[in-house]
Amino acid sequence: MLEPNIIKEEELDFLVKDIFELYGYDFSMYSRASFKRRINRICVIDKFASFAELRYTIINDPEYLKRFIEEVTVNVTEMFRDPEFFRELRENILPQLGTYPLIRIWVAGCSTGEEAYSIAILLKELGLYEKSLIYATDINPSVLETARAGVFPLHQMKLYSENYHASGGKEDFSMYYTANYEAARFEQSLKKKMIISTHNLVSDSSFNSFQLIVCRNVLIYFDRALQERVFRLFDSSLENLGFLALGSKETLRFSDLEKKYYRMGEQRIWKKN
Repeated sequence: MLEPNIIKEEELDFLVKDIFELYGYDFSMYSRASFKRRINRICVIDKFASFAELRYTIINDPEYLKRFIEEVTVNVTEMFRDPEFFRELRENILPQLGTYPLIRIWVAGCSTGEEAYSIAILLKELGLYEKSLIYATDINPSVLETARAGVFPLHQMKLYSENYHASGGKEDFSMYYTANYEAARFEQSLKKKMIISTHNLVSDSSFNSFQLIVCRNVLIYFDRALQERVFRLFDSSLENLGFLALGSKETLRFSDLEKKYYRMGEQRIWKKN
């Protein structure tokens, strides 16, 4: 079995080139260290005898690419993750959007959709859901299947309930889902205004204009040049006076676009001038 951390840099270059030319996925500007760790992990988990064997499989088996994308793209999420962030949305950001006739929100890099469902719950409790559209996108088609189903492990509901109440939620969190054996199925009504679709932040263009863009804990896996490209994508997609929300380790500081935004309070939320 291939041991971790023996992949050569030039081998990564070959693989990145192959994937882009054959399938259109561009990993050339992903954080090199993170990408290399995940390639090593794939080789170990899937028991490739050599890097050449992994490369051969990716080139000759398009079905395996789905598996590869699942492992390379990071899918760590939970409902109401970082409760103070969602409290800020609840108390200050979403109420400002309440004056719009239609509220368009983009959750970019949504993974399995927990963040999009969290925002849907906030909108419902603020009486804004019926005039809102939530666009939940990710590069990985497999995780979007989970988002569409709205079914999550039941054992996670205790944590999600705690997060919800810490973010200012006053209801019984269980009112939003039905427990069935080991799974929790969330209300179909939460998906009524949710559009779930694949979107590649690296290569795809803007597809609408938004008053709020949420992209948390995605950009930390991109290098600085790719981060700047994504910021330009978000800027072209965000209306004036709209809000951009990033993860706790992500920032607009040092970006060429920083002067067009100002930060709202302690959370990583910026308002476009």
